[in-house]
Amino acid sequence: MKIAVPYENGMVFQHFGHTAEFKFYEVENGQVTTSEVVSTNGQGHGALVGFLAQHNANVVFCGGISGPADAAVADYLAGKLRFDPNAHCDHHDHGEGHHCGEHHCGGHSCGQ
Repeated sequence: MKIAVPYENGMVFQHFGHTAEFKFYEVENGQVTTSEVVSTNGQGHGALVGFLAQHNANVVFCGGISGPADAAVADYLAGKLRFDPNAHCDHHDHGEGHHCGEHHCGGHSCGQ
């Protein structure tokens, strides 16, 4: 199994569609065997689907998870990962024309 986590400075990044990196974890028999951080090369929102498919991700963390990425994966593998209602997008100004959960890509809604 391969787990993909939006990643920044060791932590789960809170805005899936704007993550600059993913940390990928290879898992066998319930244990992480390898991990690597991979740049998205500026891809965002809808383009990330192809990026994740290209990297053969089976599991993707994409919201409601906070804290260190390695700990979140360990909790997932132990069956203890829980939704965090306080996890939210706070990496940019939420000024006029932007609302997390309501992004638009090139004039169409991209589901983020």
